[in-house]
Amino acid sequence: MTTAEPASPPPEPAPGGTFDLGALLAERGAERYELHSRYLNHQLPRMLHTIGFDKVYERAEGAHFWDAEGNDYLDMLAGFGVMGLGRHHPVVRKALHDVLDAQLADLTRFDCQPLPGLLAERLLAHSPHLDRVFFGNSGTEAVETALKFARFVTGRPRVLYCAHAFHGLTTGSLSVNGEAGFRDGFAPLLPDTAVPLGDLDALARELKKGDVAALIVEPIQGKGVHEAPPGYLRAAQDLLHRHKALLIADEVQTGLGRTGDFYAYQHEEGVEPDLVCVAKALSGGYVPVGATLGKDWIFKKVYSSMDRVLVHSASFGSNAQAMAAGLAVLSVMESEQVVAGVRTTGELLRSRLAALVDKYELLADVRGRGLMIGIEFGRPRSLKLRSRWTMLQAARKGLFAQMVVVPLLQRHRILTQVSGDHLEVIKLIPPLVIGEPEVDRFVAAFTEVMDDAHSGGGLMWDFGRTLVKQAVAHR
Repeated sequence: MTTAEPASPPPEPAPGGTFDLGALLAERGAERYELHSRYLNHQLPRMLHTIGFDKVYERAEGAHFWDAEGNDYLDMLAGFGVMGLGRHHPVVRKALHDVLDAQLADLTRFDCQPLPGLLAERLLAHSPHLDRVFFGNSGTEAVETALKFARFVTGRPRVLYCAHAFHGLTTGSLSVNGEAGFRDGFAPLLPDTAVPLGDLDALARELKKGDVAALIVEPIQGKGVHEAPPGYLRAAQDLLHRHKALLIADEVQTGLGRTGDFYAYQHEEGVEPDLVCVAKALSGGYVPVGATLGKDWIFKKVYSSMDRVLVHSASFGSNAQAMAAGLAVLSVMESEQVVAGVRTTGELLRSRLAALVDKYELLADVRGRGLMIGIEFGRPRSLKLRSRWTMLQAARKGLFAQMVVVPLLQRHRILTQVSGDHLEVIKLIPPLVIGEPEVDRFVAAFTEVMDDAHSGGGLMWDFGRTLVKQAVAHR
């Protein structure tokens, strides 16, 4: 009897195979803006070049970037909130190395891996009135899930949202987007209706029509940094439930400690949303992830039988890398007491900026919670400044805020953003791990820029005239 020879093992691949990422970046990295212009959104590099933001960043760590010359830049934007723990946190990096090295049998589609359950358990521990989680890949997917679930379990078509809201840019979430500039040209959308943030009478009028599935609301709106008035969320929740409709809290940007509590809705006693959307910071800045948390009865009604087991799913949802990143993020938040740090640092930053309102007539308001702060500019009193302000406003609202953002980067190497189109508001959403040194650096730079703006001359107003010409030319 002949014994078959055992199969030979496959040959070991050469280190790195045929792909060398480092070599590719060394060879082609300098083409970054040209490549983007040619193959991606061609308006992005054009815009960056126009405002002088076309920098070349070589590396990053925590709340800082460095360019090729070794210059340090302070990040007060956190990738629109994605980099909650800053860039390349060592615990999150290690978790990702570990999960890759484990070579898990991931995404088989017909088993139940442990990491999604463990991450859901940790998330739900911060929201004990909720019971189950659906994992997708982004904030807009988390919102889409909440909209679908609310419409299905209530049997009603219409979702209310607040004016000036931002919930994402896919078709469902776009339907509850309060900014016309994002919606224009993409109709028809879902049958949804805007109500003013804080207006309970408007909410009650819509609920009386009997076709409302839910209200979706950001406890603090990203656009303009406007907080729901005290008592509004609890009163809205009670109104919704009396009319058998649901409350959806969009915590994609405000969640995971951003406002000095784990969720922003937790600042108001008695608020227990039926569905909560999170994403951004849960990723650790590495692997896209979104999560929709909800009550048990909602999930059981959506997934009501084995026939409906895949009625809502995501191909990459619950993948091992995203789950590992999320677990590492929550572990760091607890071990490093990140939320408590946000309360302390956020109050320091907000109070020091608020103290400047009486000093500078162009500075109208400083508001927000934790490390989500809005700096609003307004019409000055003095005739000379007022004439220049009026010139900017006539060309395009929002140009003065852009005039502040540009020197913060070019002169002080601090990255910030205007809070929305046609808004004179700068939004600060830095990594949650910044401390007093970063607060000192930002306040000193901001003060210098304000001094320049109020001097009535200099490079800042020269740049303003350039912005006016561009705004008029593109009308």
